[in-house]
Amino acid sequence: MTSFINWLHHDTAGLLLLAAVGIAVLLILIIKVKLEPFIALLVVGVLVALAGGVSVQDLVGSATKSSDAIIEKGFAGILGHITVIIGLGTVLGAILERSGGAEVLMGRLVKLFGEKGTPLAMGVTGFVLGIPVFFDIGIFVLAPLVYVAAVRGGKSLVLYALPLLAGLSVTHAFLPPHPGPVAAAGLFHVDLGWLIIMGLACGIPAWFASGILWGSWIGKRVMVNVPEDRVIDESDEAKRIGEPALGTVLLAIGMPMFLILGGTFGNIFVPDGGLRTALQFVGNPAIALTIAVLLAMWLLGTRRGMSREELAELTSNSLRPVGMILLVVGAGAFFGAVLGATGVGTAVADSLATAGLPLLLSAFVIAAGMRIAQGSATVAIVTTGGILAPSVLAAGYSQPQLALLVMAIASGSVIASHVNDGGFWIISKYFNMSVKDTLKTWTVLETVLSVVGFGMAALLWQFV
Repeated sequence: MTSFINWLHHDTAGLLLLAAVGIAVLLILIIKVKLEPFIALLVVGVLVALAGGVSVQDLVGSATKSSDAIIEKGFAGILGHITVIIGLGTVLGAILERSGGAEVLMGRLVKLFGEKGTPLAMGVTGFVLGIPVFFDIGIFVLAPLVYVAAVRGGKSLVLYALPLLAGLSVTHAFLPPHPGPVAAAGLFHVDLGWLIIMGLACGIPAWFASGILWGSWIGKRVMVNVPEDRVIDESDEAKRIGEPALGTVLLAIGMPMFLILGGTFGNIFVPDGGLRTALQFVGNPAIALTIAVLLAMWLLGTRRGMSREELAELTSNSLRPVGMILLVVGAGAFFGAVLGATGVGTAVADSLATAGLPLLLSAFVIAAGMRIAQGSATVAIVTTGGILAPSVLAAGYSQPQLALLVMAIASGSVIASHVNDGGFWIISKYFNMSVKDTLKTWTVLETVLSVVGFGMAALLWQFV
């Protein structure tokens, strides 16, 4: 028995078995037993941690101190990042819908791309706006457009959500200023210009294959309705006054994007001083979204006849569904933290690093193993970059080759998003999909994106 426990805790095969059994039990509890995902994630996370040799003190802390415990840090790590953002993004979306602003913007997109081209319009929107903003912020701000498109088109929410998500995911993994590719560029000493060129060359085909081709195919076969608590009717006052101007709507949506982009590039290009400090302040996502919400309340609310009482009621009602989303996402992050604490991710990375594969393929496979084991794309990119950097820097590769190595890592980092990824649960809850449907749609999308992105990197490798 002792030898089996030692094997389970320290051998790569044992750790992988532990992770696989934990994920299988989790899926059975959610899909077959119909247990609430938040509870299932919490229960299975605790059981996997104890079976994997994590001490009780490390898991839950002590009676006098629990702030360093995995159960608290697992929840707090992601909730500290998204709680304010998801709350403000939800309020901004509700104001856009109540004022008729989301309908105005969707009408312009449909006019530009045509009714049948609306999914493509969603994808382009996700790709363009995903460059300056983080993945989750893009979801929270742009989700109202997806809801309006689905209601207006009378088709599955999946058909319109997946292209948007593909655009946001590609930019998050492949392009600066997102943290993963920027960190890998620093580790490999890659010029950001080459990273952008190769990121677009690999990312655009991956986005099209996963978001447009796969999204259109599966979106016609998995029917998901817009959740009732997300459908906010246009107010009587807004109908009486008429539609808001497109420029006003774009200002409300674009303000947080503009401020965040200013903060990001100000941190890179502006020298130390008052201007840089100001840009960093207003470019913080929470501050940027607060400014955007207050601006939207005035431009699309008060200025158009909405009373203070109506704004307060709208804000309160829009935030009611947020609680369960936060609980599930936090529990998903806790489960991912448990798998990390058991050593699954480290064991997978060490095993793959010594497999003797060609360098480009090794970069992809190690990142993919890290992604599947611990859930975070950014962690997968940074960890893989750290493993490979010494040998890569000693080999004297050219700048284009180094950029393609980063693209191989980025491609592996997004493969097979599943139950240990906080983004999986955000998408499941925000777009009203069951776990089974999220696996059939989003998980496959990420895998298609990953494989096509790596295929493009391998193809371009032959010419640089």
